[in-house]
Amino acid sequence: MAYNGGCVVAMKGKECVAIAADRRFGIQAQTIDTNFERIFEMGSHLYLGLPGLATDTQTVAQRLKFRLNLYELREGRTIKPKTFSSIVSNLLYERRFGPYFVEPVVVGLDPKTFEPYICSMDLIGCPNEPEDFVVAGTCSEQLYGMCEALWEPNLEPEDLYLSISQALVNAADRDAISGWGAVVYIIEKDKVTINDVKTRQD
Repeated sequence: MAYNGGCVVAMKGKECVAIAADRRFGIQAQTIDTNFERIFEMGSHLYLGLPGLATDTQTVAQRLKFRLNLYELREGRTIKPKTFSSIVSNLLYERRFGPYFVEPVVVGLDPKTFEPYICSMDLIGCPNEPEDFVVAGTCSEQLYGMCEALWEPNLEPEDLYLSISQALVNAADRDAISGWGAVVYIIEKDKVTINDVKTRQD
């Protein structure tokens, strides 16, 4: 799980949800690239974060996009975030004896009620659906501390952006294999805002 490094964090707000990830791709302590994508758009209000082994990140993202397209063709409607979490969990548990080395984070808004939803899983698909925030990746312990300190209930989108970006930047600063820039997605019912965050380049 720590071979390529990286981290993802998600938080709930008031009728909005945020997901953020760092941009580093490395091989242990050697940094290869500082523009690696860990967050994938799965729908207009549905995003997936995949920290872990970089090859599995890309494989799992492609397989889930395939399963999502099949679901929406068969059902003829937009998938709910909770349903998509079940698809992710199912895919990971199928490979439980030789698992994908990823810790998925699913965030989104319900297509009808626009209720915020966040979920994280371990590498065999055990879901965790808290009411505040989820963390994953190599600096998850540091992220837990920062999120506990900064998260509050019913944050507005601007305040949610400040909380999640500060949590990620300060946690990644204390982990040698995370960081090198970050990206933050704020998902609201009428728009999605994507912000790049500058961090220490070391």
